[in-house]
Amino acid sequence: MQQELKSELTKNLIIDKAYKMFYENGFKTTSIGEIMKATTLTKGAFYHHYKNKEELGLEVISLKVEKRVHDSMILPLYEKGDALNILETTFLHRLKSFSLYDKQHGCPTNNLINEIGDFETTYQIALKKIIEKWKMALVSLIERGQEEKSINQNVSGHAVAIYLISAFEGIRGIRKLYNDDLILDQYIQGLSLYLKQLEV
Repeated sequence: MQQELKSELTKNLIIDKAYKMFYENGFKTTSIGEIMKATTLTKGAFYHHYKNKEELGLEVISLKVEKRVHDSMILPLYEKGDALNILETTFLHRLKSFSLYDKQHGCPTNNLINEIGDFETTYQIALKKIIEKWKMALVSLIERGQEEKSINQNVSGHAVAIYLISAFEGIRGIRKLYNDDLILDQYIQGLSLYLKQLEV
């Protein structure tokens, strides 16, 4: 039992360090050696848990990246209340909650999509799964709003969902180019205007 716990802690340490380094330095440029140096563990410890960097990358995506999107952008969409208000609150609250570190490094999901989304099918599938879950949660909320007569019946839930995700991911990437939040404030104004157009 003690050995199992130690093994789990070792694995979590590798995942945490890998996630941080992929986020800050990029997936392709971060080597297994650099990750293990950051953990102060041996390469033997790495290969005890993972066959290769690809396997670690997939675990980072499922355990860190997907969880981050799920907790912050998907779960809030299932709360009770006015659908439009939930949309606005979820997107705006998330943007306003980012630390300077997060603003400077952008979105982990988007970074990985841009860097390795076309790199290998296994990464494509894992990253697409995150976007599809997010999209379907948004579609579900939009359709609920249409049933409750707070969102225009003529809008396509799928189109709105993809637009909201794309715009959000886009501004996360663009913000990396700026030293202040003016660009975020302008995005927030645009988002508010867009959501008003969805009202009945």
